[in-house]
Amino acid sequence: MKLAVVGGGSTYTPELIDGFARLRDTLPIEELVLVDPATDRLELVGGLARRIFAKQGHPGRIVTTSDLDAGVADADAVLLQLRVGGQAARNQDETWPLECGCVGQETTGAGGLAKAMRTVPVVLDIAERVRRTNPNAWIIDFTNPVGIVTRALLQAGHKTVGLCNVAIGFQRKFARLLDVTPAEVHLDHVGLNHLTWELGVRLGGPDGENVLPGLLAEHGDTIAGDLRMPRALVDRLGVVPSYYLRYFYAHDEVVKELGTKPSRAAEVAAMEKELLAMYGDPALDEKPALLAKRGGAFYSEAAVDLASSLLGSGGSAVQVVNTYNRGTLPFLPDDAVIEVQARVDGTGAAPLAVPELDPLYAGLIADVTAYEDLALEAALRGGRDRVFKALLAHPLIGQFAYAEALTDKLIAHNREHLAWA
Repeated sequence: MKLAVVGGGSTYTPELIDGFARLRDTLPIEELVLVDPATDRLELVGGLARRIFAKQGHPGRIVTTSDLDAGVADADAVLLQLRVGGQAARNQDETWPLECGCVGQETTGAGGLAKAMRTVPVVLDIAERVRRTNPNAWIIDFTNPVGIVTRALLQAGHKTVGLCNVAIGFQRKFARLLDVTPAEVHLDHVGLNHLTWELGVRLGGPDGENVLPGLLAEHGDTIAGDLRMPRALVDRLGVVPSYYLRYFYAHDEVVKELGTKPSRAAEVAAMEKELLAMYGDPALDEKPALLAKRGGAFYSEAAVDLASSLLGSGGSAVQVVNTYNRGTLPFLPDDAVIEVQARVDGTGAAPLAVPELDPLYAGLIADVTAYEDLALEAALRGGRDRVFKALLAHPLIGQFAYAEALTDKLIAHNREHLAWA
């Protein structure tokens, strides 16, 4: 089995490598290719990756290359984890929206649109090159904004499933609180990427007992604290929102907070510098503890589970993924991309039925889906008017003056990445 990781020079990659090494019986990789144009970073990451495999006794071969076509040739699956423009572009996404009194974040609001505008054309080009070398390869998308990027890939006819680590993080957290194994915890996880709610926490499978009410009663303070939301809000909802919902439920508070401290991109850039120095130490043969602060917890385990099911080595499995709606949420088009539990096998992902949604959640999902429609149109076709319409449609913006100002700022800060600008 051959896997390729595009964006393999990311400081995230050792987390992925560790998962591949620990779970080698689930996903028997013979060759792993790390592809990245940043050759200096790639060699540091690649060296550590080989040492991790060697320490854990993994027999697979790790190859590094900056040649995309060679790297993805004959791959059974290609994992995408790229960041167009790097942390410098992310820093802009997180700062210029604040100048208009709007949240600055890399996956939602105006910053999220900027990231989509930069990313979609690049990802589609990569996917076309994968299809030319191996049309049967699966493309697993970790690249944010996952929902929009995955929809772009699916609409272009690629064999694609999108993946985020939010659900697996909740699963692990609830398992610890309940003192059970993660495999015993099934989530009624519903929504769009970075816009989800845990409507139920079931023991034993989709039809198991819903223990969420008791979980909130006993551990509500801990859960709300991790979300950085008031316990009263979580109790009133009776469900567990993704922490990304804080940008919606406490928008003005978050904007004030973000204006008083360095951006997350600045923090991550400093962390990456330290991590890369560690990766260059020939004595290091395991992922460093600092990597846990970089983000992406458990994403290696989610990736292994997904890849093993898609490639047939792990059989059919139920997992939270991003895929076409196909009637699952009846108020959305079939070709909207949603994030729900799905049965995954060699044919792809088939969403499971979900509970009927309260209008409180369905309304916001519908609004953000409409924004994502317009965002993808802007990313694919360009043009100031399309950018403006997407921003005006976003629930976190929605005002003419804000949309006008943010449109000009988005284009000004991303001109080098927008061919039409």
